Amino acid sequence: MSVDRVQEPATTEDAVTTAAAAVRYYNVAPGVRLNVRSGPGTGYPIVRVLPEGSRVAIYCQTTGTTVTGPYGTSNIWDNISSGQYVSDAYVHTGSDGYVASRCA
Repeated sequence: MSVDRVQEPATTEDAVTTAAAAVRYYNVAPGVRLNVRSGPGTGYPIVRVLPEGSRVAIYCQTTGTTVTGPYGTSNIWDNISSGQYVSDAYVHTGSDGYVASRCA
């Protein structure tokens, strides 16, 4: 048995590039200025408001307050940045379920 090539371990840069490539962007419902909250629920403070026509990256998803929006009723909340969540009922993911990994 011979080895033609030895595969080098992935570098940190390769891991970051791979993780970034896995993130998908989704449209916020048309005509909506969407509240971004500090946690997965309507009881959390609003940290900013996304303008109409926004797109968001979903890094992970978790359960929280049930919300009814343009895309149905859901208790799924999308983590769009560190400490920033939006209700999935306002994000067009094309699914009624999870489209990203669960938040840790």
